Amino acid sequence: MEENKDKEKVNILYVDDEVENLNAFKAAFRRIYNVYVAESANEGRKILDEHPVEIILTDQRMPEMTGVEFLASIITDYPDPIRMLMTGYSDINAVIDAVNKGQIYKYISKPWDNEYLTTIIDQAYEVYSLRKENKRLTAELLKVNGQLEFMLRQKLSSE
Repeated sequence: MEENKDKEKVNILYVDDEVENLNAFKAAFRRIYNVYVAESANEGRKILDEHPVEIILTDQRMPEMTGVEFLASIITDYPDPIRMLMTGYSDINAVIDAVNKGQIYKYISKPWDNEYLTTIIDQAYEVYSLRKENKRLTAELLKVNGQLEFMLRQKLSSE
């Protein structure tokens, strides 16, 4: 029961130009995740501008820009979400580009298996959460170190 509560908090964006895939994805996962769908990279960017998203899945072959191009184009503005690429085609160059340019976490073949994809999404969210916690702890450590340095300077200057 607690596991489902955590999953409901995960915001997922799925970008695919095929409406049938978007509908199937939303139908399969809307009960356990907050699912946003977009038919194009431009729609996907608008959703990212309006909603916090932890996980982004995108189809590779789309008319306006490829999934890799979309993922690469949002890295500067949205560096934190975990990125995954989905495709029905086995294109090794797309895989290489996805890793090198789009900084993907996983490459998933279509048609997807719902159970497998749920596992992958949960693992991706765990990575996202760990990275977020790591950033928080690092910032806290830097703050405490700054305070300690200040106290040390105060002590040294009073001697």
